[in-house]
Amino acid sequence: MNWKAKAILHKNTPRIAVYFEKNDRLIARIRTFHDARWSNSHKYWHLPDNDENRLHFKIPLAHTLVPNEEGIKSLVVFKNYLLSKRYSQNTVATYCEALKSFLTFFNSKSVKEITNDDVILYNTDYILKNKLSSSYQNQIVNAIKLFFKIVKESSIDIEKIHRPKREKKLPNVLSKEEVKQIISSPINFKHRVMLSLIYSCGLRCGELLTLQPQHIDSKRNIILIKQAKGKKDRIVPLSPKILELLREYYKLYKPKVYLFEGQQPGNRYEARSLQQVLKNALQKTEITKPVTLHWLRHSYATHLLESGTDLRYIQELLGHNSSKTTEIYTHVSTKSIQQIKSPFDDL
Repeated sequence: MNWKAKAILHKNTPRIAVYFEKNDRLIARIRTFHDARWSNSHKYWHLPDNDENRLHFKIPLAHTLVPNEEGIKSLVVFKNYLLSKRYSQNTVATYCEALKSFLTFFNSKSVKEITNDDVILYNTDYILKNKLSSSYQNQIVNAIKLFFKIVKESSIDIEKIHRPKREKKLPNVLSKEEVKQIISSPINFKHRVMLSLIYSCGLRCGELLTLQPQHIDSKRNIILIKQAKGKKDRIVPLSPKILELLREYYKLYKPKVYLFEGQQPGNRYEARSLQQVLKNALQKTEITKPVTLHWLRHSYATHLLESGTDLRYIQELLGHNSSKTTEIYTHVSTKSIQQIKSPFDDL
């Protein structure tokens, strides 16, 4: 294979970067790896930094990347537990990689000898030392808590494992004018409908791509979102304008299985292709912000709040478990803030 690979930190997470000249055969090959992602800003593909991938790309195994025999057996038990609880494949992979990192750090210890002090040591000597993100640290905490919940003999007190202080980041929001610019930019009708549907219903990227024609209920003016994040179904209102677009779209494209399909009928549209659709749309506008598809969902929620929609309804529409998650939009809504008069105006 004509590619090169090396271990990197991508967004503060250990990954393996794979470099090669654009080649359809190699792209198809790299996509067969679990959690393979393309970085448009760095122009490389990247994969999880694990033993299997290091061996495949002939990257030397670091001593701390190998758990002891007990740790390896514990990982198998943990993975089977997660699968039996019907966690998603992504969650299973994320938690197992996080636990593996923790257990390999203490590969000289028996699992039952690991204590709460060891958790703190891991945080300071591995996570903080390598400047890994608080979100990665939180994943580790989730994995540790869940793992030691099923370990019969343990020196860990699960309740005393502390989490990193949550970063208080505000969601990125576009104005209605900016949203209109973005969704009206694509010449391709399918692309315009996809972006419009994400904003008009506050959908996640994955929720849009798994939609099927039968999920559109035109008689009740709703869309059924099946098995979204947290394996939850929910319904969202279908606007008359979107319904008109969808009817026209259906006549033109006649999707077979998924509402939005790729070049092969029956295969759903790819997330990377949808991201490229947004990127191309942005290039046709004067918007210079680093907009992502999720910004459209944030904008939907904020615009609903600003138009007077009750926060409880917005929580249901977005599929949030906790009202605290939805309350963050109150901090970016400008409806009340714009009415505040600055004392500067009275000088």
